[in-house]
Amino acid sequence: MITETARKVFEIHVEELTEWGKRPHKHNFFEIVYVEKGSGLQCINHHEFEYQEGNIFLLPPLDCHSFRIKEPSRFYFVRFTDHYFLNNEGLTDYNAWFDRVTYILANYNKVPGDIIASERERKYIIDSIKSIYQEFLTADGYSESIITSTVASILNLLARSIEKRYVDQANAVDNRFGEILRFINTNIGDSGKLKAQALAERFRISPSYFSEYFKKNAGVSLKDYVMEAKLRVVETKVLHRDMSLKEVAYQLGFTDSSHLAKTFKKIYGMTVSEFKDAGKVPCH
Repeated sequence: MITETARKVFEIHVEELTEWGKRPHKHNFFEIVYVEKGSGLQCINHHEFEYQEGNIFLLPPLDCHSFRIKEPSRFYFVRFTDHYFLNNEGLTDYNAWFDRVTYILANYNKVPGDIIASERERKYIIDSIKSIYQEFLTADGYSESIITSTVASILNLLARSIEKRYVDQANAVDNRFGEILRFINTNIGDSGKLKAQALAERFRISPSYFSEYFKKNAGVSLKDYVMEAKLRVVETKVLHRDMSLKEVAYQLGFTDSSHLAKTFKKIYGMTVSEFKDAGKVPCH
């Protein structure tokens, strides 16, 4: 397994490729990929899907990925670590922003591939990426702040698109169910709001029917879904943030770090530290 490390906290490269010379690999940085031309297959965590001109992807750190190029392709790769925003003011509170989108990143693999919600947003992101590239080349006294704020705008649009696709998929099953899942995931640390009685009242479903309704649509019980959702957030936080297990446990409503550690090992068959060292998935 190869883990590629960013040499700087922010980089942008334009590459024209006829073949992908690297093995499937992971990296320790976020990456936005824009395909200006070409076609082929992209593999993320062992799932392949077609890419073509105009596609835009968000690759969180430690996702395993590679390309199989069919037609000569021109890529824009925008790469940055979390330290980029911790050291700049494009996102005024990166920690708060990351907490807000953690569940989106945790569920990203449910909606692989290009996830842009509208052509208007696609055009905005493409123009923004090209603008970032020109500012990166210009590199004057204003460029850094312009780049940071532009990257922040792109990330917020991508987060909204990922969330919309995830919610729409659930709404296709039942027109309220996506909103229920959104509510659960955005309040995952507040156990009081996630009880069947509270959810039934909020979404105007009979309390006596809610548990059956939820399991029918989710395929698992509410209790199991909430625990799975919490553990996906644990995955994301321990892989992408420098947080103690005690802090993560407190945010997600576990009794203490020991309770979280025991639950994690029971479900994953490894400790949190072993999971963090191994990364999300093996990369072959």
